[in-house]
Amino acid sequence: MTLEIITADCLAPLRHGFFSRKGGASSGVFAGLNCGFGSTDQAEVVAINRARVAAALACPADHLVTVHQVHSARVVSVTEPTSQPLPRADALVTATPGLALSVLTADCQPVLFADHAAGVIGAAHAGWKGALDGVLEATLDAMAALGARRSETVAAIGPAISQRAYEVGQEFLETFLDADPDNAAYFANGRAGHYQFDLPRYGLDRLRRAGIGRAEWTGHCTYHDEDMFFSYRRSVHRREADYGRMISAIRL
Repeated sequence: MTLEIITADCLAPLRHGFFSRKGGASSGVFAGLNCGFGSTDQAEVVAINRARVAAALACPADHLVTVHQVHSARVVSVTEPTSQPLPRADALVTATPGLALSVLTADCQPVLFADHAAGVIGAAHAGWKGALDGVLEATLDAMAALGARRSETVAAIGPAISQRAYEVGQEFLETFLDADPDNAAYFANGRAGHYQFDLPRYGLDRLRRAGIGRAEWTGHCTYHDEDMFFSYRRSVHRREADYGRMISAIRL
């Protein structure tokens, strides 16, 4: 099956993509393009899937760089393919041609960055915790250290869980209100004692307040489109043993 890749106009002509679950070799709950070695899927099958992604980006498989994601605001700057053990971080930046930066998601925001003029790119995994702790701004800072300018940098948020599917409790709401009372704007009332959190809008606004030149969301909801996307929350609701991870990547 052919890979289905979502792209963003603002990142063109750089090779990039928010890869859907379609076109992979995995089966069962991982059916499709599961790219997560952290899943219980067969490692050799995940490697096949990642090789297909690398081929789509026209780079060797070992140039598809990643990190060990830990829901942090830590960013690493890379100049060569990463080796085991992977650095514990949630974003990567580079100014090295030929490298493809990648992150894995299954409801969290995958965010791809580029300053075309400076020749600097970035990729971030921004779940609620990472976004709240500043991973998006930290990525911009790390890009600036390589010569990028915030006003010239563009970013696209890929498929992520939408507000209508993201139910949270009172403690979650209070965590955001403690950080900034204005964060109330990202919550809508749900059933009694629960709220709906708008993660993509929160990410977009953090990027825009940070002074980025342009930021957009592709508009795809991972939870509601099962044919296209894996979803951690959907797997929990179905009491499935595990879930697949989608990959998003950008290459200089």
